[in-house]
Amino acid sequence: MDEMSLCTAVLGLFLSAAGLWAADRPPRGVEQILPRGRLAAIDQPTYVGAAAAKIPDDAWVLGVFLDGEARAFDLNLLNRHEVVNDRIGETAYAAVW
Repeated sequence: MDEMSLCTAVLGLFLSAAGLWAADRPPRGVEQILPRGRLAAIDQPTYVGAAAAKIPDDAWVLGVFLDGEARAFDLNLLNRHEVVNDRIGETAYAAVW
């Protein structure tokens, strides 16, 4: 089991034990619009420079800065995909919206 799967499993167990989450329904207070797994994650993202990104100047982005490298994810893109699985150097991470 990789680190990401382990963290997800531990979080699920914690929320389940606390009575905040069950596998058959979302946590209390969360409205589930689409069934889980219906929005495909981006698993092998490609990047362009900021000038070529064609993102409006007033757009909101989710930023990641790790080991001297920066990434920016347009929230309009994340609204359609929710998760980008990526790696900077040896560190794997997930940008989640």
